[in-house]
Amino acid sequence: MSRKALNKDRAWELDFLRGIAILMMVFMHMSFDVRYEFRVDTFSYLDAGWFWSFVHPVIVVLFVSVSGMCCTLSRNNVKRGLKLLAATLAFYLATYLITAFTVVNCLIIFNVLAVITCGIFLYSLITFIERKTKVSSNVINLIMGLIGLYIVICGCNIHEMDYASKSLMFLPVGFEISGTPYMADYMPLFPWLGVFLIGCVVGRICYKDKKTLFAGRGKLMKAISRPVEFLGRHSLIIYLAHQPIVFAILYLIIELPKAG
Repeated sequence: MSRKALNKDRAWELDFLRGIAILMMVFMHMSFDVRYEFRVDTFSYLDAGWFWSFVHPVIVVLFVSVSGMCCTLSRNNVKRGLKLLAATLAFYLATYLITAFTVVNCLIIFNVLAVITCGIFLYSLITFIERKTKVSSNVINLIMGLIGLYIVICGCNIHEMDYASKSLMFLPVGFEISGTPYMADYMPLFPWLGVFLIGCVVGRICYKDKKTLFAGRGKLMKAISRPVEFLGRHSLIIYLAHQPIVFAILYLIIELPKAG
């Protein structure tokens, strides 16, 4: 199949959805910086219960579940997983050094990148077992869906295990550990690994032929969606780079005039 045909069949709607999620995430992080880092009394939605109970979960569910769907379309998930693992470790090291040697407290130990990395490796293991055992894809889908649902349900009650251990080894699972340093961002495996696995099941069922479900979109839809698709295709780079860029721009706009 030619490259042109592959591009034509590409599931653009997944890029579009991931682009929307990354846009919302960038806006939320920018709002956080303005309100809490630069102490500007605006973006009060960040203090509202409805945002953290409804809007924030929607953003994360969209980003993580679409990442799971995209995982089923990849030709080499091990390579993708290793690439994301390197990015995750570099991200942690960068936030650790910034927190240790500057006044900016931005430490991130385990977040969405770590969850997706674990999800990609787990899906790679599942598909390896599937190929070796020749188990029906329907059976794999059922098992994976049930495991994903179980993780989501457990994640809703994981707080009952808070302070059950002092070991930071349980931090990725979702336990709140006493003495844990402040983290600028945190996302545990429970329930979010379950959301990723459910996304994988949806991807395996809906994108079995690895083609877009909306091949007949018109020119207007293309014009609207392509900029957002571009963001979705480069979501990792945007995620890694947006915070220092946004912070620097906000500093120039808010703090620099004060110094003058």
